[in-house]
Amino acid sequence: MLRCVTLAALLASTALPGAAQIVVQRKLAPNSLRAELVVTQPPELLLNGKAARLAPGARIHGENNLLALSGSIAGQKLAVNYTRELRGEVLEVWILNAAERAKLWPKTAEEAAKWRFDPLSQTWTK
Repeated sequence: MLRCVTLAALLASTALPGAAQIVVQRKLAPNSLRAELVVTQPPELLLNGKAARLAPGARIHGENNLLALSGSIAGQKLAVNYTRELRGEVLEVWILNAAERAKLWPKTAEEAAKWRFDPLSQTWTK
């Protein structure tokens, strides 16, 4: 009996590292746009060199999808996807990892209107 418990514990401990390496593709909002973001003086920021502002309650998702504080990324030039709320303030930001940066994504609403989005693969096509 003790051998069975020990064997089960050994198998479980060797299976965990493999399970921890599973990478889940995060879902970016299909209405988000691509930009270069620089937080200047929170909540003030630059999107593609133009002044913008974070909305109250805005969320910034880091490359690992954990929430990041605007002050912790101040001064850095970051490739992001973002959405705006009705008044035009930036509501949600995703700091992109290398795989996400490599994907084609619209930079303007006009591009998004002309392109087609596949929600399963999270890709845009012209």
